[in-house]
Parts: sequence; C-alpha cells; structure tokens
Amino acid sequence: MGMVYRRSVAGTGTKPSGARSPDTAHGKREICPTCGTRFWAVWWVKYYVNGVPLRESTGTEKEAEARKILKRKEGRALSGEPLLPRVDRMRYEEAAADLRTHYRTTGERGEVESETRLAHLDPFFRGQRLSALGGADVSWYIAARQAEGAASGTINRELGVLGRMLPLASENRKLLRLPVIHRLKQAKPREGFFERGQFEAVKGRMRPDLQVAVTIENAFGWRCQNEVLTLQRSQVDLGACTVRLAPGTTKNNEGRPVYLTPELVELFRAQEERVVLLEMELARPVPWLFPHFDKRYRGRRVQDYRIAWRNAYLEATLDLERLEGAARQQRRAELRAALARKEMPGLLRLIRHDFRRTAVRNLVNRGCPSAWR
Repeated sequence: MGMVYRRSVAGTGTKPSGARSPDTAHGKREICPTCGTRFWAVWWVKYYVNGVPLRESTGTEKEAEARKILKRKEGRALSGEPLLPRVDRMRYEEAAADLRTHYRTTGERGEVESETRLAHLDPFFRGQRLSALGGADVSWYIAARQAEGAASGTINRELGVLGRMLPLASENRKLLRLPVIHRLKQAKPREGFFERGQFEAVKGRMRPDLQVAVTIENAFGWRCQNEVLTLQRSQVDLGACTVRLAPGTTKNNEGRPVYLTPELVELFRAQEERVVLLEMELARPVPWLFPHFDKRYRGRRVQDYRIAWRNAYLEATLDLERLEGAARQQRRAELRAALARKEMPGLLRLIRHDFRRTAVRNLVNRGCPSAWR
C-alpha cells in the first residue's frame, strides 16, 4: 500500500526521531501545530515494486494531484508495465557510459576510435542534462572545436558519435526528445596520387624494412598501422607468392589474400632474412614481419613510421628541387616548419593515405574494376 507525504525540513520541530505524532495535521500543513516541524511544499509518493519501496517526488504542491499520481504508479506496477525513470535527471555521463558499453559488447565501433571521439565530447558536455541538450549546445561545441583548429571532417565524426549516443539513450527510455544535429560541410576530398617517380624518390630515402612496408601500401592500398605493420610472418607464403590478411583484422572484418609481384617477392625474401638474423641475435622467436631492429625495442612490432616517413618526404622533396649546400639547409628548415603547421609544402604535397587511391587507380588501369568495392 502506497502513501503520499511531504518531507520535513531537517532541524525543525520537537518530535523525537522515529516517534509518531498524534496530531492529524502533522505533515498536512506547512508547520505542525503540535511539534513545530516544518515541511516542504512539494508532495512525495511511496509505493512498492516487487516488494522494493520506491520514493519519488510528484512535483506538485496539491495533495489531491499527488494521490492521482500515486494511483497511476501503483496501477502500472501491478500490471507489470515498465516504470520510466525520471528523464529530467539523466545526465550526459550516463548516456556516454551506455554508449561505451554498447560499443564494447556489439563491436559496432572500435574502442580506441570511440574513445578518441569521446575524449573531446566528455569535457564539453559533462554535467549537462540530456533533456536540456539542444541544437544550441551542439553549435557551441562546434564553435569550440573550430577555435581549437579541428577540421570539419573531424568535428563531423565526433558529432556522429554524439548522434549515436542520443538515440541509444532514447532506446533505453532515458531521453524523450532527440535534438537536431546539423553536420558541417566538409572540404573537397583529396585527389592526390603517387606517380612512380615520386614514390621511388620517397621510398629510396627510407630504411630497407620500411621500403617493404611502403611498397605493400603502394601496390595493394592496405592500411599502414592496422594491416601492413601488423603482418606476421605466418601470413606470408613465399612458395605460393601470397600474403593473407586474416578475417577480423581488417576494417570490414573480411579476409584479404593477394598475390605478390616479383618485386615484392624479392623484398619479402630479404625482409625474412633480416628477421631471421634478428631472431638469432635475440635467441627468441620474432613473429612480426616488421619488428624493430635497433635500440631498446628490438624484436617488438613497429607501431608506426610517421617520423621516418616525414624525414624521407623532406629529403625527397629537396632532391626533386635540386638544392645543395646552404640553400638545402634553409629549405629543409622551411619545410619542417610548414609540416609542423600541418601543411604539405614542396613538390610532392602527398600523404601516406594517398597510397590507397594510387593503388585503386593502378588496379583499375590494369583491368581490375572490382578494386573500387
């Protein structure tokens, strides 16, 4: 059996704690005439669901209205209907936690990628109530990220995570109204391609093992960090001249076998010999095709070669510009400063992701239209 009541103001009245007041006006008036206890104006309800007592504020100062609310809640509890939580109390943190759980259990998005996007959303929206979040808040977030120098494409991907979080909160009955999220107009997609001479100029400035990695990228358009550098020696079959990406290791979770060109067969064979020599020096197996060969990380997998690529890019650009001596040193300093500003100076103006477009274009030119899929 439920009840309606008003909460007392702490520290008022003379009634002993836990004792029942004999005055029928106790809790009905603002101040009890017998013990002097003061009460808040808003009425609360207490009812039971599966034997568990629940207490909620009705938000009304009228007792009759509070009793109607109590009857509705008791009726829904008896009929087994779901009792919606107070959506006006739900905050961004709870929705973000639900989204993280969703990504972790379903695999809909990579955990590292989602955390990268949420790292910018969390500080801005933390503490905000979901019911009060609207288009103006999204516009303020866009303005804040633009002030930090974020690109439109980056902001749109972060808004995409927010746009997945809010419908999920609605599915969990924690949000009744979805705000409208407007995306930004992104810059025109890149159209850069590596021509053979440009590729050879950059490749020739890299160490031998990384020359194998960039050749794979240029030939097949594989992703550098997730597909090329994660290759294990067991995935390479030089007898059959094939390399296979195992299912679950690619972005679409599908396996991807390829046949090696004669050039790649020789490069793979030389790389295999380097890794075997490294195993003999370390006296332990090295499963990776691209391990570190020097310093304290010997034998561990190469995670990225961003710095080596940048240095090779700079030197190849200087070679193409045919600069020597002091002019070469001055131009090198200018190029480094431009790269620090995330500009692509010089004659090349290319990035590693251009390998993917280059590989697709070359495969299509050779009669492989399925490369676009």
